[in-house]
Amino acid sequence: MPSLHITGDEAADKLLSEDPFALLLGMALDQQYRMEDAFKGGHKLVTRLGHLDPAKIAEMDPEEFKTIASTPPAIHRFPGSMSAKVQGIAAIVTSEYGGDVTRLWTEAASGKDLLKRVQALPGFGKQKAQIFVSLLAKQLGVRPEGWQEAVGDYALDGYRSVADVVDVDSLQKVRDYKQQKKAAAKAAG
Repeated sequence: MPSLHITGDEAADKLLSEDPFALLLGMALDQQYRMEDAFKGGHKLVTRLGHLDPAKIAEMDPEEFKTIASTPPAIHRFPGSMSAKVQGIAAIVTSEYGGDVTRLWTEAASGKDLLKRVQALPGFGKQKAQIFVSLLAKQLGVRPEGWQEAVGDYALDGYRSVADVVDVDSLQKVRDYKQQKKAAAKAAG
């Protein structure tokens, strides 16, 4: 996998670059939380658990896993609900993809199929799924036929989402874009 630079933390970025499940979890945690902190979630878990094995995470007692996820620094500002989502994602990766998260995208027949597969995961609505498919395409070269149509504007060049973050400068540009969108939505509503 190419080297990713999303969190500003060398160890967390290294894990994102080497472990596709960590990348998927980062995307899952990226809501109502700073993007770079969300993508550190997998690293926090691996330092506490010693692994990011989807089968082992899925099988853990939910209360025990919630405690691990809640230990400061927590994996998210809402560690209870997010720990349940992480376990739900781990269970699907285990049951439907044999524990190999890359099968989520390597076995997708098209961009539309990949989007549908990602949307089937807990916590992945259409927009989040589009962003993750765009991240896979732009940064990892995963480009099934029709991916651009499946992700809409997230396929365009620019600084719209985590898919466009490659360094500190691009992270700030994405942050600025998101603030502009929020301000425009607030002014319109």
